[in-house]
Amino acid sequence: MMGPGSAMAYELVVVAALGGEIETNCYLFYCEESRACAIIDPGAEPGKIFAAVAGLELRPELVLNTHGHLDHIGANRDMKEKYGAAIHLHSADAPMLEAADFVELGLLLGARDSPPPDRLLADGDEIAVGGKRLRVIHTPGHTPGSVSFLGGGLLFSGDTLFCGGVGRTDLEGGSWKELDKSVREKLFGLPGETVVLPGHGPWTTVEQEKLSNPFFT
Repeated sequence: MMGPGSAMAYELVVVAALGGEIETNCYLFYCEESRACAIIDPGAEPGKIFAAVAGLELRPELVLNTHGHLDHIGANRDMKEKYGAAIHLHSADAPMLEAADFVELGLLLGARDSPPPDRLLADGDEIAVGGKRLRVIHTPGHTPGSVSFLGGGLLFSGDTLFCGGVGRTDLEGGSWKELDKSVREKLFGLPGETVVLPGHGPWTTVEQEKLSNPFFT
């Protein structure tokens, strides 16, 4: 599908992560000409993702994780094994994938452990997806290594900014001060018509959140 008000192509696949308790938005961001594809936040139910990829005749090359929480990385290994897709994650969240208690919890909840990242991201990095490009915006707060991906009027915001809400900051590594700064100084500085595609829930726009999000009004 085409993003609302956007000229760049993506497909939304809603997956029931953590044993079906949490619905996570997984996005397929792709180049129409080459069919190259980035899988953003494959959290669970790899079969759903495989079916969407096949239906659109895409060629997944990358896995892009907005952060390292289980409900966003639970199907990383499946994507890596099926497509050979290179895993991208911010360096500050990379230790989460190796923490023994984190891996144990993931297995308990039915998520497979993730392979280590193939590329560690940093603020300002550019990522090529066929003829398309995404820019990495480091948006810490939900986790130290949370990032958003920006390209062509689309912002994949992970759990930093939701429609009418924000991600939790009470988990390990979270910081309300950092999240507030990330949103106000980085995301709210983007054009108002930028379409925000969050990790959970419906899409929104930067302008809508600036005007009505109760956490920032």
